[in-house]
Amino acid sequence: MTDSDPIRRAFADAAATLDAFVADAACLAAVEAFAAAAHATLTSGGRLFSCGNGGSMCDAMHFAEEWTGRFRGDRAALPAMAFSDPGHLTCIANDFGYERVFARMVEAYGRAGDLLVVLSTSGASPNVIAACEEARARGVTVIGLLGKGGGAAAALCDIAVVVPRATTSDRIQEIHIKVLHIVIEAVERRMFPAHYDASGTVAEDA
Repeated sequence: MTDSDPIRRAFADAAATLDAFVADAACLAAVEAFAAAAHATLTSGGRLFSCGNGGSMCDAMHFAEEWTGRFRGDRAALPAMAFSDPGHLTCIANDFGYERVFARMVEAYGRAGDLLVVLSTSGASPNVIAACEEARARGVTVIGLLGKGGGAAAALCDIAVVVPRATTSDRIQEIHIKVLHIVIEAVERRMFPAHYDASGTVAEDA
C-alpha cells in the first residue's frame, strides 16, 4: 500500500485503530462500565445528558436521539438530551462566556442520579472540563469519551473511555460513535430483551 492509494490507507488506519481499542482490556472494561452506568441510571429514574464541540456535538445529539426515538426496535421513549440547543448555547456564551455553555446546562438540569456523557477528542476543551466539574458537584455521574491520552477531562470522569493509538479527531470520533451504539445496544438488551433473538439480531416481531 502506497501514498498513491489514500482511500485504502485510510480504511486500514481506521481498522488498525479499532483493533487497538478492542485489544485493550481497559478500553473494553470502560465500555462495559459505561453500559452498566447508563442502565442503572435509566432503571432508577435518572436521565442521560450529553455534550461536545463540533463533530463531538453531532455525536452527542446522535446519542440522545437513539434513546428518545428508537434504536433496534419500537419501545418506550427513554429520557436523554444533548446540550445542543442554539438559543441556550448562544445566550449562555454571550452572557457567561463559551466556557460555561455546558456547565450552565448541567446546573439547570442535572440532578444526583443523572448521567452526563462528555465527548472530546482532546480531553482539553474548557467547556467540557467545566461541565465535568459542575456535574461532579451535583452528584451526576460523568462518562468521558476522550482521545489523545484523555487530557484534563479524564481525571474528572467517573468512567473514561480513551481511544488509543489515534492522533487525529476523525479516527477518535469513529471509535466514539461505535462505543455509543454498542452501549445503547447493551442497555436495550437488558431492558428490552425480547427485541433480540438468540443470535443477537433484532427479533422479527420487534
